Amino acid sequence: MKLLSLAKKLLIYREPKPYQEFELLEDEPFETEHGPDEGTVLEKTSNPISCEEWNLIRQKSKDGENSSQTTSQETSAPGLTVSTSLQANLQYVKRELHSPKNKDVIIREFKVMNCCDACVVYIDGMADKNTINNFILRQLMLRPLPEQAGEVCSLDYIAENLLAANEIQRVRDIDAAIREVLNGLTALFVDGAPECILVETRGYESRSITEPLNEQVVYGPQEAFVEQLRTNITLIRKIIRSKDLITEIRPIGKGGQISCAMLYVDGIVNPRVVREMKRRLDNINVNITIGTGIVNQLIEERPFSLFPQSLSTERPDRTAAFLMDGQIALILEGSPQAIIVPITFFHLFHTSDDSTLRWQYGNFQRYVRLIACFFAIFLPGLYLALTLYHSEMIPAELMSSLHQARENVPFPAVIEVLLMELSFAIIREAGVRVPGLVGQTLGIIGAIVLGQAAVEAGLVSPVLIIIVAITGLGNFAIPDYRLSYAIRISRFIFIVLGTIAGFYGISAGMYVMFGFACSLKSFGVPYFSPVAPKTESNPDIVTRGPVWTQIQRPDFLNTRNRRRADDSVMGWRNRDK
Repeated sequence: MKLLSLAKKLLIYREPKPYQEFELLEDEPFETEHGPDEGTVLEKTSNPISCEEWNLIRQKSKDGENSSQTTSQETSAPGLTVSTSLQANLQYVKRELHSPKNKDVIIREFKVMNCCDACVVYIDGMADKNTINNFILRQLMLRPLPEQAGEVCSLDYIAENLLAANEIQRVRDIDAAIREVLNGLTALFVDGAPECILVETRGYESRSITEPLNEQVVYGPQEAFVEQLRTNITLIRKIIRSKDLITEIRPIGKGGQISCAMLYVDGIVNPRVVREMKRRLDNINVNITIGTGIVNQLIEERPFSLFPQSLSTERPDRTAAFLMDGQIALILEGSPQAIIVPITFFHLFHTSDDSTLRWQYGNFQRYVRLIACFFAIFLPGLYLALTLYHSEMIPAELMSSLHQARENVPFPAVIEVLLMELSFAIIREAGVRVPGLVGQTLGIIGAIVLGQAAVEAGLVSPVLIIIVAITGLGNFAIPDYRLSYAIRISRFIFIVLGTIAGFYGISAGMYVMFGFACSLKSFGVPYFSPVAPKTESNPDIVTRGPVWTQIQRPDFLNTRNRRRADDSVMGWRNRDK
């Protein structure tokens, strides 16, 4: 029945489903180097309806959906507001935070200048006690009573005259206040006030800034992100000292479990990408603790794809470079990585060394990584295809050596390859799990001992050890950790295809894999841009040109300002100046 239904689907024509994913269109307005109002819309025509008309209809439908979503959000029930009764607020806070059973919740009741009742609520260990004692409680309790005592209980007087904190916020939503308390802030409730004051008192322990562990460079900064959100934002602002760098901090997850900072450069980034990112973050509804890896999976358009559609980096300088190109960075509280979107396949092969070294050296490194990627995916499959189906392509001397090497091997070639691939995968996984230098030693010594013992025992041929070693080294040469996993899984697929149908199976697999990869989009950007589809590109995607030639931002990002630099980058060459 399945075969009949499949044949029916192939023979009977069906109308294509409308494309529901977010995409950046090449014919939308953009900012030229002369100003933001002089961008032109490219005129494209097709029959029976023009592209402009189709996009206009599509934009109207999207505007209708956005307006309906906005209306539904506005008509939704508001959160519970702060009561004017201090005891009612205390009862609600104690019930929500499970006090006094929850010993981490500290509720301190007192009187403001011995005049009106108040209390502060904070989480022990999340808030800085010195700030609470010296700049909140001391200021509110030990100040002399003013002549007009009636003003003391007003939040305006407390905020403007008593609190000595550098950052305060007044809120009416008591649930929002509780969420901020869980983030390390201190909430101040005053009897008779319909609002509460949130004071910035975050002071939990965090590790100091260290060198990057996974993205080490020879030249360039030696700083990496840490688990504290504010520290990570500061590391980026140290590099991009621009008034246009925007940082939006918003809670994500069901109940706003964790804070997420969305960074972009206003005037460069495409506003549609910003709106799409906000829409996806606001619609994440999970009850689990959110981290960078989970958010990566929740904002991707194709979650079943092997290839990652976002980029993770632990380097602030690399994050700043992406921001200046018109991309968006997400930084989560408690995660020492930044998520970069949109990206292409070629971004996953870039490193910080490519830009800090001379362009000739950077190009050489990129080509080596691409060749290593080819070996990591196809080399074992090609070996099986040659030995099983296309042995006439191998020179006679080499074929004789291969036969002599496999004389005593009792297994078929495919079993031999799978055994060694699985063995090296286990060694690599064990080396990662064992801590410190012991893990590295286990990986190196284990691979050498296992390979030598397997050859001497006649279980595998020496040629296969060389092939598996080259394949493993090629996998290690890929900079992105998630892409290396995708390539490792793809390697097993091509081993099976090479065993079943030789070069024909590998060719069919390549056709399907690249066809699927070309259909991917990362926040509206085609995955293989600017190669497929072909677009105008700056000389820093596949081949990196000299620094003075990189005057345009990537075209596939559709940034508002396409200019990265002036035409005369090295103005000192002009003798007239």
